[in-house]
Amino acid sequence: MKTSSCIRMSSLYAPTLKEDPAEAELASHKLMLRAGMIRKMASGLYSYLPLAWRVISKIEAVVRDEMDGIGAQEMLLPILTPAELWHESGRWDKYGPELMRTKDRHDRDFCLGPTHEETVTALVRNELHSYKQLPVTLYQIQTKFRDELRPRFGLMRGREFIMKDGYSFHADQESLQRTYDDMRAAYARVCERCGIRALPVAADTGQIGGSTSVEFMAIADAGEAELVWCDCGFAADTEAATCAVRVEEGPGDGTLQKVATPGCGTIESIAAFFGVPQEATRKALALIDAAGEPVVCIVPGDHEMNDCKAEHAFGEGYHMMTDEELAQYGLHKGSMGPVGLPAGVRLVADVSLKDSQSWLVGANEDGFHYTGARPGRDFQPTAWVDVITAREGDVCPTCGKPLHAARGIECSQVFQLGTKYSEALGALYTDANGDEHPMIMGCYGIGVSRMVAAIIEQHNDEHGIVWPVCVAPYEVSVIPLTVGDDVIAPVAERLTAELVDAGIQVVLDDRKERPGVKFADNDLMGFPYQLVVGKKALAEGNVEVKDRATGERELIAVDEVAKVLAERVISQRK
Repeated sequence: MKTSSCIRMSSLYAPTLKEDPAEAELASHKLMLRAGMIRKMASGLYSYLPLAWRVISKIEAVVRDEMDGIGAQEMLLPILTPAELWHESGRWDKYGPELMRTKDRHDRDFCLGPTHEETVTALVRNELHSYKQLPVTLYQIQTKFRDELRPRFGLMRGREFIMKDGYSFHADQESLQRTYDDMRAAYARVCERCGIRALPVAADTGQIGGSTSVEFMAIADAGEAELVWCDCGFAADTEAATCAVRVEEGPGDGTLQKVATPGCGTIESIAAFFGVPQEATRKALALIDAAGEPVVCIVPGDHEMNDCKAEHAFGEGYHMMTDEELAQYGLHKGSMGPVGLPAGVRLVADVSLKDSQSWLVGANEDGFHYTGARPGRDFQPTAWVDVITAREGDVCPTCGKPLHAARGIECSQVFQLGTKYSEALGALYTDANGDEHPMIMGCYGIGVSRMVAAIIEQHNDEHGIVWPVCVAPYEVSVIPLTVGDDVIAPVAERLTAELVDAGIQVVLDDRKERPGVKFADNDLMGFPYQLVVGKKALAEGNVEVKDRATGERELIAVDEVAKVLAERVISQRK
């Protein structure tokens, strides 16, 4: 994109709306529609209009600059991917219905890439063969496709979106760690340069796989992700956070006692019956694991089991027991517990309970519970698993203080893939001794189009978008209060030309509209600075400058304003 440019508002393709569209829930979705930045084509599919595309282009420029800075090389892979590669990796069936599949005229299966691990690994396995050729980091910025079940929130969760995805190939773990650290630091700078307040959080690797992952979350109430964080710097997605939980011992003197609890089938009712907080209760959850075996998992009564963690513990495809399955295995809904489980039902417990010695649990008999149940004496879990969702008030694993909770928008993520894809697709290199090994891989993604929504969620007010200068589609709007006269219009034209000459991106609002309409539209579109040219100020040799972020207005001499604004704008570019 050119450093300086100018467009007249009369020719700008940005059809604005006066009212919030009924379909939009989030601020970013509403404002992008109202400001004429996007238009819906179908569910989860949007056209990017000129203002939105300029923002996306600026984000892409920041990404490219940071990638160039750490030695990554840009390329472009096909969007359409043959199914054979996905069968090689094992993801054709595992990825699920979100993988958008299609067939060509010869009835061969293809998919539209939601991510490109298979494609890039197949590429390098034919080209890189020696440790001397490694490491290599490749990236692209491209449209991706995921057939989301419920596309929503505008650019936040769509079926088609713009993503930067990068992949690195290494001969050893130390090399991967260096690139991973470089990429993580570059991603932090991308967020900062784009005006996003982001928190790096430990994350689950999800469909991508691998062993280590960090997400950069833009803190926002509209975020779909839940996370916990601490003042010491610890932060994690609740799906990945392993935190100490404040559990209380159950009632009683520590001896196992069976107590009649008529009508008590929920944690709330049990806690009320015994007069204890829910932290002193234990919840039993019955499920069928991926192997088809029955399992009862005990968790703290005040916490919920996390589906993502449960998949790691019990395998993809596990499910909670139905009422019919509970009856089949002799389990009693509302009174399950670890003592005296029916034969053939495996017992596991959340690791947060490992040091607790007195449990309030179901007695595996309708209307009865045990107090004082003790692991090792009265029952023995076959495994201690991490399956609960971390929440506010849990204990930080780093410093021991209570955790805070927040919501976040995932903007980017870095992964250490290891050899998952290189082994499956045969991407091998030869070491100095002539021995072959699978390449060690990293994967790095940035949701470019989603970042636009994240920026708006963090930068808006009741009047519209408040763009940071670094990503604003235009940096200054020149607003003449009258058009076509021989006093205001020439000054507005002159100041526009001076700003462009100084390297500033300018909108000249030359429309024959009332001042109120112009002010409302310019606030809605969020240009960082508004230069207002009116007769009253001009009579004294001044024009008015409004800072969109602060709302502050000041009078600046006509002969100085272009220089002053240029200095401010350029100093805020990152």
